Amino acid sequence: MSIFEKTPGWLDWYQGPSKPHFQLPAGAVDAHCHVFGPGDQFPYAPERKYTPCDASKAQLFALRDHLGFVRNVIVQATCHGADNRALVDALQHSGGKARGVATVRRSVSDAELQALHAAGVRGVRFNFVKRLVDFTPRDELMEIAERIKPLGWHVVIYFEAVDLPELWDFFTSLPTTVVVDHMGRPDVKQGVDSDEFSLFLQFMREHGNVWSKVSCPERLSVSGPPALNGERSAYRDVVPFARKVVESFPDRVLWGTDWPHPNLKNHMPDDGLLVDFIPHIAPTAQLQRKLLVDNPMRLYWPDEH
Repeated sequence: MSIFEKTPGWLDWYQGPSKPHFQLPAGAVDAHCHVFGPGDQFPYAPERKYTPCDASKAQLFALRDHLGFVRNVIVQATCHGADNRALVDALQHSGGKARGVATVRRSVSDAELQALHAAGVRGVRFNFVKRLVDFTPRDELMEIAERIKPLGWHVVIYFEAVDLPELWDFFTSLPTTVVVDHMGRPDVKQGVDSDEFSLFLQFMREHGNVWSKVSCPERLSVSGPPALNGERSAYRDVVPFARKVVESFPDRVLWGTDWPHPNLKNHMPDDGLLVDFIPHIAPTAQLQRKLLVDNPMRLYWPDEH
């Protein structure tokens, strides 16, 4: 079986990842991806809101090489809860080419945090998407943020644009660098000049510790992927949003595939096409290098940058 062959149950939109036409800059980092299970080795959390198909570290690293990336940032997803064993296992088998973002609870010990750091974890994720997780008290999240600050870690926040006003005060009180997943999930139907997206840009403009991932057009797009006719330009309605963030905050943006694209309902994206999305949102070699090399290295491998 090909290492790219999908586990039974995946949405079947393409027959395997295409080779991107866009040549990634040397040292490029896929700064948002996941590993799931395998479930018989790393069971999924009982409280999960969805059950993914297994997506192994070997498949992830093969995809990395196929697309032309050199490194990965692996993000703990909600289906594994605060059990970070699958994440840690992938990091420990990456040969130093992966860093991680974990999920932890208030009960985590200092020794456990140190072990996660030794494995390559450099951040924690706070999820505020109501359909994916149950509410976690903000005082618990703030306590976690204070405890990870001495390690030099950052906080990754996942929320939907409509909820930013009520979360603003909490986000701006966090004591670390804050990385927003997927531009705060803007509603692209409202347009790039909407009040909602303007508020997100204001959020980044007023708070220099806030970064953003300009990833996951397949989750945000209304127009969707191209027809299967050889066209390489996909998710055009998301381009103005991501390009605005990249050009406005070139030193605080990251990009990732989001492989293996959990919990998608409509189509399974071709990761090669996702890579070909990059030059549309970062149109110059300088912006591409910042997005794919300089920024992720500064955040996740500062000793090597």
